[in-house]
Amino acid sequence: MTANVAGFTGSIPQHYDQGLGPVLFVDYAEDIARRVAAFKPKRILETAAGTGFVTRRLKDAMRSAEITATDLNPPMLELAKAKFNSGENLKFQSADAMALPFGNDAFDAVVCQFGVMFYPDKEKSYREVHRVLAPGGRYFFNVWDSAAHNRFASIAHEIVTSIFPNDPPLFYQTPFGYYKIDPIKEALQDAGFRDLEISVVAIEKRIADPATFARGVVFGNPLIDQIRARGGIDPEAVFEKVKAALIREYASAPMSRQAIVFEARKAA
Repeated sequence: MTANVAGFTGSIPQHYDQGLGPVLFVDYAEDIARRVAAFKPKRILETAAGTGFVTRRLKDAMRSAEITATDLNPPMLELAKAKFNSGENLKFQSADAMALPFGNDAFDAVVCQFGVMFYPDKEKSYREVHRVLAPGGRYFFNVWDSAAHNRFASIAHEIVTSIFPNDPPLFYQTPFGYYKIDPIKEALQDAGFRDLEISVVAIEKRIADPATFARGVVFGNPLIDQIRARGGIDPEAVFEKVKAALIREYASAPMSRQAIVFEARKAA
């Protein structure tokens, strides 16, 4: 069975952008863009830019900054590009965060929203960010807290596990499985970073369109590939179960989400 958890291709980017973006990513994009803007960098690299939720807000907050937005998956960047006009000062480039195609000291800030969890070699990615940052530069990134603090992820995982009890798709263990602060802090320090600032950010939000969100939960990430690889059930049936569960959970209450935000400095 496929174990790929970083292949956001095919129809996934569209469902990711329309279904997950408005519920999961917009608020945290505004949070991290605000943090970056307070630093006032002139040259910004974004890794795992996805469909451009953070990119758009970085450019809105810092019109004169030179922004390079990268992602491992070109189809994600194609959707991101559509959120900008030709006169805006930014570049889009496919890149592997563990082997960044940029020179040393090339950027004042590096930004990554909900991407580090997918990197096979996280320590190497931290060393790469440290390398491309100019002295005094800063790395801003966030990760999801555990599924215990993000109930929607537990709901999706429990449903697919009930459908495939002998070989459950494990996608949701990846984005919600890298949250322990001390190991992340130690890995950043080992890579050369100093002056770490760490914040736990909890945000509650009403789900305006549960059906579209549920479709994103199933079809907007590589979970759908894992479901199809196992076969034996129509993915639409999985979607219907997830939709019904999300409506039951959040029909009369806002959805709680929790993330951890890191800011780390390269020594001057």
